[in-house]
Amino acid sequence: MKTSIESNSYNHLIVEKKWQKFWEENKTFSVQNTSPNDTSSQKTFYALDMFPFPSGAGLHVGHPEGYTATDIISRKKRMEGYKVLHPMGWDAFGLPAENFAIKTGVHPKISTYKNIENFRRQIKSLGFSYDWDREISTTDEEYYKFTQELFLKLYNKNLLYEENKPLNWCPSCKVVCANEEVEQGLHERCGNPVTKKALKQWMFKITDYAERLLQDLEDPTLKWPKKIKTMQKNWIGKSTGAEIDFTLKNSDTKITVYTTRPDTLFGATYFVLSPEHPFVESITTEQYKETVKAYQLECSRKSDLERTELNKNKTGVFTGSYVINPINNKEIPVWIADYVMMGYGTGAIMSVPAHDERDREFAEKYNLPVIEVIENNILKNSDFLNGLSVEEAKQKMIQFLKKKNLGKAKIHYKLRDWIFTRQRYWGEPIPLVFDKNGECFPLDTSQLPLILPESANYEPSETGESPLAKITDWVHVSGYITSQNTVIICDKSEVPKDKVFQEFTRETSTMPNWAGSSWYWLRYMDPKNKNEAWSKEAEAQWGPVDLYVGGAEHAVLHLLYARFWHKAFYDLGLVSTKEPFKKLVNQGLILSYAYQKSTGGLVPSDEVEEKNGEFFHIPSGEKVKKIVAKMSKSLKNVVNPDDIINAYGADTLRMYEMFMGPFEQNKAWDTTAVEGMHKFLMKIWRLFTEKEISETCPQQELIKLTHQTVKKVSEDIDNFKFNTAISQMMIWVNAFQKLETIPRIPGGKFIRLLSPFAPHLAEELWQKFSPQDETISFVSWPSYKEELLIEDTVTYAVQVNGKLRGDFSIQKTASKEECIATAKKLPKVNKFITEAESKGGKIQKEIFVPNKIIGFVVK
Repeated sequence: MKTSIESNSYNHLIVEKKWQKFWEENKTFSVQNTSPNDTSSQKTFYALDMFPFPSGAGLHVGHPEGYTATDIISRKKRMEGYKVLHPMGWDAFGLPAENFAIKTGVHPKISTYKNIENFRRQIKSLGFSYDWDREISTTDEEYYKFTQELFLKLYNKNLLYEENKPLNWCPSCKVVCANEEVEQGLHERCGNPVTKKALKQWMFKITDYAERLLQDLEDPTLKWPKKIKTMQKNWIGKSTGAEIDFTLKNSDTKITVYTTRPDTLFGATYFVLSPEHPFVESITTEQYKETVKAYQLECSRKSDLERTELNKNKTGVFTGSYVINPINNKEIPVWIADYVMMGYGTGAIMSVPAHDERDREFAEKYNLPVIEVIENNILKNSDFLNGLSVEEAKQKMIQFLKKKNLGKAKIHYKLRDWIFTRQRYWGEPIPLVFDKNGECFPLDTSQLPLILPESANYEPSETGESPLAKITDWVHVSGYITSQNTVIICDKSEVPKDKVFQEFTRETSTMPNWAGSSWYWLRYMDPKNKNEAWSKEAEAQWGPVDLYVGGAEHAVLHLLYARFWHKAFYDLGLVSTKEPFKKLVNQGLILSYAYQKSTGGLVPSDEVEEKNGEFFHIPSGEKVKKIVAKMSKSLKNVVNPDDIINAYGADTLRMYEMFMGPFEQNKAWDTTAVEGMHKFLMKIWRLFTEKEISETCPQQELIKLTHQTVKKVSEDIDNFKFNTAISQMMIWVNAFQKLETIPRIPGGKFIRLLSPFAPHLAEELWQKFSPQDETISFVSWPSYKEELLIEDTVTYAVQVNGKLRGDFSIQKTASKEECIATAKKLPKVNKFITEAESKGGKIQKEIFVPNKIIGFVVK
């Protein structure tokens, strides 16, 4: 492809569209297109972005940050001869699309595909080198066919079970609410109180993998941020302790607690059950039943976060019952309190207020006794444990409990099994059916995909079931059970003679949006495969993902679920690695300006007026201050990348976002600085288009600078230090701008360094240096020579009587005597020495620190 270079103008709208069209038509970034220098089919690199949910709002300028980083690295890898897999797709099932459908009546499929089209257009306008032949969407039937198939593989591995779970329920809207839809106990849609409703849910046994999920984080080949590993470890929450049986007074009923501090058992002065604990009703005495019931209802309206918040006011009620402390046979009262969660431990705790801040606050509020059993890490008031250290006491207590059959050592994980089902419409149908006796059977894989049926009603049913439960002709089906114990749905006439025709009822809940995102990196490896989700050959070639980049908001759940499924796939022989992502990097947030009232709260930018550098909230005239905040439509501080691209170009946006600051830190958006980056790119354009190419470089220092720049930019890209890489390129441009011509070799190296950052501009400029190349994408990455990185000169700081009086540069090989003689000749230094000598003084002492400092003491 030939192109003309116009020295006097650069129209980014024309140039960028031209190259984007070229890349698309020629499938430049398809995995099948590799560098001509690539001689090894094993030299592969897989760079993955966390695929986005295509919302109606489209991209804002925060989205391209991570995409630009992976694109820079992918482009560099191609130029280094790697076969690069760099895909993009859409995590498109989920609650936002369904809520939009409920509000507008627009089918989620229609709104989702419309949003995808807009996202795709915006992403392509930024010139990212994605292999669009591998694009996927979790909502496509050909994709979720394999999501369902993988689900069945895990089901057959006995990793799923059904359980009644309490869910958020809005009686007013008659819908199950996600935790995100509940604020201060109220449903965000209608503002009415939310309660808990028990519904059958399919649960994934992620706890079966708790230890492996924890231990594999220690693998030295797992290049993840320490912070993310810590968050994963905390969520899994491994602890060692003991299970202890407390007996209900005047009863044989035992209530078990789990504690990490069995050594403090002598200090337990009261007992607490979760309000949802199954024993609450049976142990509550008649006197306290009404109080307990009212408290349970109150607790059901609180979110888990509200209940466990450390700073909240502690509340609880007495049940009227007592349990016996097994170690000293003392009666202790049984309370229920909302800070105890049924999902953690056994839903019951022994409370030791002397040594737990939360228990102490509760005890002080309700006048419960406090007994200290530890002082300076030594046990006291604890009978046979007195005088022992905490660790010694723990072990001795566990041995005692085991011997007396009162308890046992126990390893516990905070991690709970994964609630996998949603009472929603817009999700993958679950390929399970029930016979008339309620026995569950998986659909035969020949029945997949189980297609989501059409519906005009997306509201859950009055019972809390999914909207699918209302589509009766879809729910009630018939067929037969195969010899593999799977079900084939069919007409009676299609049933084999040796099989029994019978009625079935479909599972009506749908999968969560986590389902499609828990394996999508594997589908990218083999997206056209119609027979299996991926082939072993494709997985062996590309797995695991070399680089995974995305927001830290997915640091726990998405990564935990993805790792869980991947490990289960490993056990099934479907993948060859224990971990899915070799290296993980989280970008910082790109923030924007907002305005805050002195009384608290933020106001939209269109309600703010500036007067002499001060800001005022127009409706009230109240003075407000300008702050940095997350981009939000309600605050009207969202920056649309379309606007930046139209005004300055995609290359400017890419360069600016990489120059804003360290990649993993939060940064504030500044449109005036965008203009500055645009000016820098235009400076590069003029540098290369207004000067002729020369075959030699006139200055050795500029050759050295070029090699230093190649080294620094190369290393900075690999280490995600994109801002300092750009700074180095700025130094190079400023130095070469002083020449009358552009030397071919240094100039060619620079354009190649620039190309991952500003690919459109670099493609255009490369035509001047190498018009025979249709694209710069596979031109070899520039190299440098170590010997040219060595500095020949050194700079000395010169002091007189301890004060800096100048500096100078000299050859590294210069002797001590030459350096001191040169220092004495500096004007300010010479002045002090001459004045001292005129008054009868002299140099009392000469100080020489090689390659750093020369000093004189003059008296």
